[in-house]
Amino acid sequence: MLANYAFIGVFFVAALSFPVIPLLLAFFLRPKRPAPLKLSTYECGLEAIGDIRVQFKVQYYLYALAFVIFDVEVVFLYPWAVAFNKVGLYGFTAAMVFLAMLFAGLIYEWRKGALEWI
Repeated sequence: MLANYAFIGVFFVAALSFPVIPLLLAFFLRPKRPAPLKLSTYECGLEAIGDIRVQFKVQYYLYALAFVIFDVEVVFLYPWAVAFNKVGLYGFTAAMVFLAMLFAGLIYEWRKGALEWI
């Protein structure tokens, strides 16, 4: 039984080490000679004109948040869809309650005007 969890632990450590090790190597092995020219803003080979910071509307973040919520919904629904014949009535009811809550959130966003661009 413990061997099953050890297998998951090995994958977890591997998943963390694959991105972290190259980042640490790049951080420690890179040349560390900052210069004013290297620290300046670079935009497609042209000098930056005016203020380079652009203020985004909050509306874009609301769209991104809604996308993340409904994208995570798919991650939760996939195992249920794979084991649809085995979950029985309780699993079906739980999935329908989950979908109803997400649909209620979508209706709430729609009525509040969070899904309008203007």
